[in-house]
Amino acid sequence: MPAPRLLGVYLNDHLAGATVGAELGHRMVQEHGDTAYGNELRNLATEIAQDRRALLRIMGELDVPARRYKVYGAWLGEKLGRAKPNGRLLRRSGLTLLIELEALRSGVAGKALLWRALLTMAGDDPRFDRDRLEELRQRAERQTQRLDSLHTRAAAGLLAASERQPSGSSAARSG
Repeated sequence: MPAPRLLGVYLNDHLAGATVGAELGHRMVQEHGDTAYGNELRNLATEIAQDRRALLRIMGELDVPARRYKVYGAWLGEKLGRAKPNGRLLRRSGLTLLIELEALRSGVAGKALLWRALLTMAGDDPRFDRDRLEELRQRAERQTQRLDSLHTRAAAGLLAASERQPSGSSAARSG
C-alpha cells in the first residue's frame, strides 16, 4: 500500500487529468456535435465526466481531499491550450479534431491505468469496490477502442480531403 500522502498525490494528479479530459470532451461536442462524429463524441464526453465523478467518489471514500489548485490549474491549462497556434489566425485547423482525439485517447489510456492500479490495491484494502473498479477499467478500454475508431475515420476523411486539394492551396499547407 502506498503511503496515504503518495496515494493522495496520485489520485489528485489523475483528477487534474480527468478535469482536462472532461473539459476537452465537452468542447469537442460543442465543436463537432453536428458532424458525423457528434453522437459518439457526446457519449464519450458523458462517460468521461461520469468517470471523473467516480474518481471524486473514490477519493471521498478514501478520505483523500481534492486539491483545488490542481483542478483549477488543469481547467485553466485546457482553456489556454485552445489558444495554441495552428497556422490559422481565426479558424481552427483541419488537424484539430485529430489532435484532440489523440489527446483524449492519451487521457483515457492513463485513466485505464489508474483503475488497474487501484484494482491492484483493492486486494488489500476493503474500502475499494473491486467490481466497480473493474467496470470502470473495462469502460476505459471500450472508450479507447471507440477513440481509435473515431481517429481512423477522422484521419481517413482528412487525408482524403487533402488529396483532393491542389498542392499549393492553403488547406494543404495548414498541417
